[in-house]
Amino acid sequence: MLKAIIFDFNGIIADDEPIHFELFARVMSEEGITIPREEYNRLYLHLNDRDAFQTALAMNRRPVLPGHISKLIQKKSNYYNRLISNRDILFPDAADFIKSTAAHYPLAIASGALNEEIAFILGRGSLMEHFPIIIGAEKAVQGKPHPECYLKALSGLNDFLRKIPPMKASEVLVIEDSVGGIEGAHRAGMVCLAITNSYPRQELLKADYIFDSLSEIDLKQVQKGFEK
Repeated sequence: MLKAIIFDFNGIIADDEPIHFELFARVMSEEGITIPREEYNRLYLHLNDRDAFQTALAMNRRPVLPGHISKLIQKKSNYYNRLISNRDILFPDAADFIKSTAAHYPLAIASGALNEEIAFILGRGSLMEHFPIIIGAEKAVQGKPHPECYLKALSGLNDFLRKIPPMKASEVLVIEDSVGGIEGAHRAGMVCLAITNSYPRQELLKADYIFDSLSEIDLKQVQKGFEK
């Protein structure tokens, strides 16, 4: 039985993956490294900022000095906060889908985004109340495709709900937009639904379900899959 839903954030709720690419590429260009969009989608899109910067520096054989990664993360975050301060970046169907879904299931977020970025965007959209558990980049040591963030979100929901017996990973649906996200959800033992916001359908075929947008999700169809 489907008992809870965990959302990715960037590319699912916030329509900001192009912004993250732009700013990641900008910060790396300031380090003298060019990041093409195809390379970003293939290697970095599913990673949190820490892992993305570490990977880019390592691939370009750059030394990582103490504090360097933190400075790059902060620089990108500053650019991001300024850029979105007066911009509505929620997907058009996100708010309605979240509100209707929250009426039936407990919700959580498991994301590589910074918690302050998640909170700012959800707060501006009056959606914070629907997510009692938010696992952002600061709350997971291992980034996606490691399953840590999903398992921490499930643990948080179980602590919040205090249900006996607690929910199992196999009773949770994850909504993702990336290949790495799908892998991470499956490694956590969860069912994964992919949205084609960031990758074409043919690259998301390992997901259990694929839809083109949140508004097109057929939750009745998904629920039946959990009953088999």
